[in-house]
Amino acid sequence: MYTKKIYFSGENVHELQEIFSEVSGVIKVSTGTVAAKNVHSYVNYEPQTLENIPSVEVEFNPKKTDLSTLMDILFNVLNPYVDNNSGVYYPSGEDEPQVELHLNFIANRGKEPVVSKACLTINDPNIDKPVRKCFAKVGRLMKFTATDS
Repeated sequence: MYTKKIYFSGENVHELQEIFSEVSGVIKVSTGTVAAKNVHSYVNYEPQTLENIPSVEVEFNPKKTDLSTLMDILFNVLNPYVDNNSGVYYPSGEDEPQVELHLNFIANRGKEPVVSKACLTINDPNIDKPVRKCFAKVGRLMKFTATDS
């Protein structure tokens, strides 16, 4: 069976391990640390190399789930708009466009539109500039060191 891997960081990697273990299509979830290069956020665009980032390795069957679904789950658990060390680290260049597109979408969401009782749209994201800043990091995986088996 063909599988892919993606690496997520956040405040509590054991909580992430539990959550991703329950997702359909996920084969295995391991905790460990990541070393990554060209890491940036949508607040700090200066690429850097980071090491020893607590993270989870998610091995999944791409025929049963995809990167966007996994990133949606991650950012439903973690708030990318506060500095909480959330991040996505991809091992393959083929994953970079999808990861960057998804993070770019999250970074540019702005305020949620609200419709009043008079059917007027308030906080229309097409009118106001986004006020939230996305602190989630993204980068290319160099090495994953597992701390569990």
